[in-house]
Amino acid sequence: MEIPTSLLSLSLVLLLSFVLATSADVYENFVQCLTSNSQNTTSISQVIYTTNNSSYTSVLEFSIRNLKFLSPDTPKPLVIITPLHESHIQVAIICARNHGLQIRIRSGGHDYEGLSYVSHVPFFILDLINLRSTSIDVENSTAWVQSGATLGELYYSIAEKSKTLAFPAGMCPTVGVGGLFSGGGYGRLHRKYGLAADNVIDARIINANGRILDRESMGEDLFWAIRGGAGGSFGVVIAWKIKLVPVPSTVTVFTVQRTLEQNATMLVHRWQYIANKIDNDLNIGVDIGRVNSSEGKQTIEASFHCLLLGGVDELLGLMQKNFPELGVVKEDCTEMSWIESIVYFGGFPSGSSLDVLRDRTPLTRYAFKAKSDYVKEPIPEIGLEGIWRMFYEEEAAIAEIFLTPYGGKMDEIPESETPFPHRAGTIYQVQQAVGWEEGVEASERYKDWVRRLYSYMTPYVSNSPREAYVNYRDLDLGINNEKGKTSYEQANIWGAKYFKNNFKRLVHVKTMVDPTDFFRHEQSIPPVSPWWKKRGN
Repeated sequence: MEIPTSLLSLSLVLLLSFVLATSADVYENFVQCLTSNSQNTTSISQVIYTTNNSSYTSVLEFSIRNLKFLSPDTPKPLVIITPLHESHIQVAIICARNHGLQIRIRSGGHDYEGLSYVSHVPFFILDLINLRSTSIDVENSTAWVQSGATLGELYYSIAEKSKTLAFPAGMCPTVGVGGLFSGGGYGRLHRKYGLAADNVIDARIINANGRILDRESMGEDLFWAIRGGAGGSFGVVIAWKIKLVPVPSTVTVFTVQRTLEQNATMLVHRWQYIANKIDNDLNIGVDIGRVNSSEGKQTIEASFHCLLLGGVDELLGLMQKNFPELGVVKEDCTEMSWIESIVYFGGFPSGSSLDVLRDRTPLTRYAFKAKSDYVKEPIPEIGLEGIWRMFYEEEAAIAEIFLTPYGGKMDEIPESETPFPHRAGTIYQVQQAVGWEEGVEASERYKDWVRRLYSYMTPYVSNSPREAYVNYRDLDLGINNEKGKTSYEQANIWGAKYFKNNFKRLVHVKTMVDPTDFFRHEQSIPPVSPWWKKRGN
């Protein structure tokens, strides 16, 4: 029997009205819960941004780093909370549980898939931007840093206290500490000192019951999980105690560009044989993209970026010994302090003040899609040439491949030491990224381009599993169910790529600390039901 069109239309209107009414009820009850359960109602009201608040849009958009999530059809939070105190977070967690709201935790806003500020079910954002203090203990070479701080703010604070202490983390100063530490975190010092997560020695976390725990009270299993198991699964990490590392008063940097006409293919091929074997004090990464040559023709350019913990003469000796083909000369090199190298690699203009590190606004923003890989055997020149061909396509105008060398300390740390498993046997990590400036309707062309590049690289990268870096979040690898439970088998499709055999332990920890799966998103660690519940006993 055919249902009249008028009845179908009425049904849709009623359904939409019900959904809107339900969302409105959840929103009002949640906000009421926040104010009525806060110890200081004036304080909590100052950090709650509802859709009716004139600052709602600016607060939401300030920390969105991937412009594809600024489109009108991107789901928006019912509420944004920017806590000033730990108690604000505790109340938010309890009220969200009571009223069925999903939580999204934002530190710096650099999640590649927007999982720190986008959800397809009713949600609120816990934006940690106000929890960004740092406390540096030079005598003991340690520091406490809150999750809302950026790397630039952390580095600036360290340099204020010492010129010979540093921290091994990322190179982008606007990245949030909370997200980076949760997934691993590498930079120019990881070959010498390991990842950021490898140098975390304590933490404060608020769990799904609203309790504040430190390393001793949370236990070693949970402490293990939050150092590389990615954010948004186990609780809200509000602060990290980190071990600072020694650096010399003088470091040396260079950036040397070579095009195809200047033997870039040979040089990248040769780099693969030395990148993970050179002195641990030396880090040489490569960025590859399309440029216009001096003759006005399009070509491929490889930029070799180097940091040495030492002086220029030492660097020239190491380059002559290990990579003479690059032809680095003294004029290519600059001696500076470690903190000045952070500004240099951050892409700021020459002569910029250190104050730029405290600016949370990125130099550039694009809509983008990225993927990641790990290389265990050098890619032959013919394989590299196939990559270059793809960079001549129209969609690759704002596209790059970033090659990050491993080896050194990364080889020495066992795969199971933290959830981050990409250790010995890895020559380098690959990030494939494409950006675009057109609107949403054009985005699929660019996403398709980077997916085709990823497919092309299949024979040249790790397999069984094909490994990926969780801080370069990629929902193409698989997602959890939006509603209801997600099985271990389903989650392991993406989980094994990020965590290899560590995924099983992460699921075990999740089941212990958050069995109801309050902290969840498309790629959060799922809990598993006990065996007796599976059997229905």
